[in-house]
Order: sequence, then structure tokens, then C-alpha cells
Amino acid sequence: MGVKGEETRARLIAGTRSLIEAHGYFGTGLNQVVAESGAPRGSLYFHFPEGKDQLVAAALIQAGQEIEELLAVLTREGADTATVVTGLAQAFAERLAQSGYTKGCPIATVGLEVSGSNETLRQVCAEVYASWQRVLAERLTAEGFEAAEADVAAGQALALLEGAVLLAQVRRSVEPLNDATHAVRHLIGAKALGSGAGAAGKAARGVKANRVAQPAG
Repeated sequence: MGVKGEETRARLIAGTRSLIEAHGYFGTGLNQVVAESGAPRGSLYFHFPEGKDQLVAAALIQAGQEIEELLAVLTREGADTATVVTGLAQAFAERLAQSGYTKGCPIATVGLEVSGSNETLRQVCAEVYASWQRVLAERLTAEGFEAAEADVAAGQALALLEGAVLLAQVRRSVEPLNDATHAVRHLIGAKALGSGAGAAGKAARGVKANRVAQPAG
């Protein structure tokens, strides 16, 4: 595929991401994608011959990879798990504010819509969430948690944050994200004390630190 073809494909994915995050799977049509991306309609079927689901899957995977990379960067910089979660919450808060609280987690809107009706996209969403959970679990393992306990704690932290994004959208406030990061610090601290993971226990002493900043706008 040439440079022009790659650029067209990227525009189609970007347009799809923007639409499905704001309007969901069922609220997004291919005509809207073509208009949003500025790409010729014929190029859509050239790059995505299986149609809408293939395009939406590519958009979800790309969005998921960006979040996974954000988590990985924070981890490589030496942040503890609670700080990594706070960084993710901040990213979600900025997305919410910049979109007028229509866009938060790039996976959740579609995931909620298709979980009972579209097995292919349900699986894509599940795999994206699993990749985020793995990064958090690996960080917790490095902090002294047993592997099984780390996986459970990572899943609980992710669940708290995803629920907070929904509440933040409904309330048009980042405070639910602050509440969630506060809860994650308590959760990790309590589990660290119970498992003897000393490094992770530092999270329990920082519950007032690293609040999600209210984004401008």
C-alpha cells in the first residue's frame, strides 16, 4: 500500500473513531464516516472490504493501543500503579472536557451497545480491556503482588475507572474520576498490606495526592 493509501486508511479510521465515540455503533453510518473523513466512498470498501464492522474494529483496536501505550509509558517512567491509574483518569478527563462530555473512554460506548448483539466487536472490546488490565497487573506484580492477586486488583481498578467515566459524563464533572482514583489507592494499599507487597503499600499513604485536574474548557 502506498503513502496515499495509508493516509486514506488512516483518515477513515480517525473519522470512525470520532463518530463512534460520540454517537456509538448504531448512531454511526458509513455515509457519515465518508463525510467525516473526506475519503472517497470507494476507498472505504477498498481498505475495509468487510464493511462497517471491520472498520469499527480497526478504530477500536487503534484507540485501545493508544491507551495501552499511555499506560506503558507511565510504567516505564517509574510510576506506581495508583499513579498510572491517575494518569489514565487524567487522559479520560481531558477527552471529556474537550468533547463537551460526549467522549470519555474510547471503547465503552461501543462495548455497551454491542456486547449482546455483535460477537466480533464484543471480543475486540474485551481484548482491548484485557490489554489494559495486563499492563496494570504487570506493574502490580513488579510492586510485589502475587500474579493472581495482581490480576484481580488490576481488574478492580479498571472497573472503578470505567464506571467513573460514565458518571463523569452524566454529571459533566471530573469528580467521579477523582473518587475512583482515591478508591484505587485505598484498594491497592489495603491489598498490599494483606499480601505483604511493601512497595505497593505506599499508595495507601498518598490518597490525597495526584488528583485529576479539572481540564480547561
